[in-house]
Amino acid sequence: MSLYINQQDVLDAYQRIRSHVQNSPTIKSVTLSELTETEALFKLENLQMTGSFKERGAVNKLLTLTDEEKSAGIIAASAGNHAQALAYHAQRLGISVKIVMPRYSPIVKIKSTEHWGAEVVLAGETFDDAMAHSREIVKAEGCIYMHPFDDPLIAAGQGTVGIELLESEFGKDIDAILVPVGGGGLIAGIASYIKATRPDIRVIGVEEATCDAMHQALQTGLPTLVDAAPVIADGIAVREVAPENLKVVNECVDEVVSVSSDEIANAIMLMLEIEKLVVEGAAATPLAALLNKRLPQLKGKTVVSIVSGGNIDVNLLSRIIDQGLSFDGRVARIQTVVQDRPGNLEQLLTIFRHQGANILEVHHHRLSPTAPIGQVGVTVTVETRDRAHQEEIIQGLQKNRYPIL
Repeated sequence: MSLYINQQDVLDAYQRIRSHVQNSPTIKSVTLSELTETEALFKLENLQMTGSFKERGAVNKLLTLTDEEKSAGIIAASAGNHAQALAYHAQRLGISVKIVMPRYSPIVKIKSTEHWGAEVVLAGETFDDAMAHSREIVKAEGCIYMHPFDDPLIAAGQGTVGIELLESEFGKDIDAILVPVGGGGLIAGIASYIKATRPDIRVIGVEEATCDAMHQALQTGLPTLVDAAPVIADGIAVREVAPENLKVVNECVDEVVSVSSDEIANAIMLMLEIEKLVVEGAAATPLAALLNKRLPQLKGKTVVSIVSGGNIDVNLLSRIIDQGLSFDGRVARIQTVVQDRPGNLEQLLTIFRHQGANILEVHHHRLSPTAPIGQVGVTVTVETRDRAHQEEIIQGLQKNRYPIL
């Protein structure tokens, strides 16, 4: 099958863009290697100037525009990272740029895009709504549309990640590369180069389960429109993959797996806690797949996770950390009732203290519908070691006749 990008396209892109983007580091994590039972490597695309791999495809496309196209200006629809990448490199190259974003886009991504000199237009609830609006602007104003993933120059630029991986100190030892999947541009670019250069390396895609457009497309053989759903991995929240990227994935990608929002939240928290790296939801999907044994065949193998970006809203990060701690068994919210008499709340909290739990928050509910007359509801949020510790606390409460609600 003839594919719309190949090894030479990626090599050409690398020669074109190498002085415009960072050769991002690839690091090994000792702790995460132990947790995943692999030699866990991470390609840190979150360290690019605008915080994601999207710069590669954006600047590759921009550098191929004619003078006439540059003067017309460019427009794109993006949930954030493609927007920032285009805005940054367009202003460097003296090209005007307009970005259409869904209304729900993280504030950090909107502000960053504006910071780089782009005009931001908020339209619609989803990426598809934003794309439709951007197409209307193209018709009205005659500017050049820059698709975030359905473009061979964009995909070839993203594929330069694969060149850098093979040229890194770990290159000869790599057994598998795990790639976040949205519209398919990143994995199509990487896979087309890797399979032509090192066909022994497995290339595996990872999606968020509530937005698994690539998985469904592989099942049906055609791009399939999936239902929109709230996701943590907003950077890969694409409802329909690009047809040409699907062809590359069919030909060059070994497998596509999915992970849940809880698993992604836990992976984000661990990257922050262990590696001191802030990563967005999409970037955490490969680690989530390894931690939750989606790929048991990679045990003992050298595996690279593409850390695709680090642009995450601070308020969302706070909620994700809480969700990740809960998923990991390190925070629990326990509800019970106590007699409505002085000193009884203190007696309850003493049990938590004796069990070695760190009390984070206590809520006393006098109007709780679950509390009988003469009793009050109490919700205690505690920090725990793990799920076994939580069970010990619950057993201690039940032993002292405190019901768990």
